[in-house]
Amino acid sequence: MMSRRPINPSRRVADNGAASLEGSIRSKTRSPPYLTIGLVIVGAFLLIGYFYRDTGTFASIKGAISRVEGDFLCTVEVQKAIPFLKKAYGDSMHKVLHVGPDTCSVVAKLLEEEDTQAWGIEPYDTEDAGHFCKKLVHKGIVRVADIKFPLPYRAKSFSLVIVSDALDYLSPKYLNRTLPELARVSSDGLVIFTGKKSLY
Repeated sequence: MMSRRPINPSRRVADNGAASLEGSIRSKTRSPPYLTIGLVIVGAFLLIGYFYRDTGTFASIKGAISRVEGDFLCTVEVQKAIPFLKKAYGDSMHKVLHVGPDTCSVVAKLLEEEDTQAWGIEPYDTEDAGHFCKKLVHKGIVRVADIKFPLPYRAKSFSLVIVSDALDYLSPKYLNRTLPELARVSSDGLVIFTGKKSLY
């Protein structure tokens, strides 16, 4: 007759404790279904945003942010560059056309220069512009115009054309139309400020 081995009661409790501990760990690591569904939805929105980033609402938000940053940087650059342009171009600074956002402040700065006549093209709406800018628009010194289409001036109307932060947003198709137009209305030179670098 075989004798039964005595069972240690503390071992049985330890085995049961390990099993219950393992079960509680499994239940805690399993994520609730609503968390998984939420992550899938967020991922879907990110993918949609990535694929449609250059169209619709995403593009307009991105364009507005870029435009605000660019307006400030390029306008300041142009105003700082006016004395250097005057030295470089001399008499060519007699009749100047500025094309770009916040053109009213650039035109005002150019008009302060002796023997300089200045005009401007604002490629964006001037609805939120100040009183001085609206006055320049009313007098016809500054025009609001889409630069993707022919400019409202005759050939060689200006001795120098200064463009700041206006070409950065054009597709190659429109850039190939706009650059010849800008050159057409200039008799002596075309100065282009783009991004944080300036091209002369």
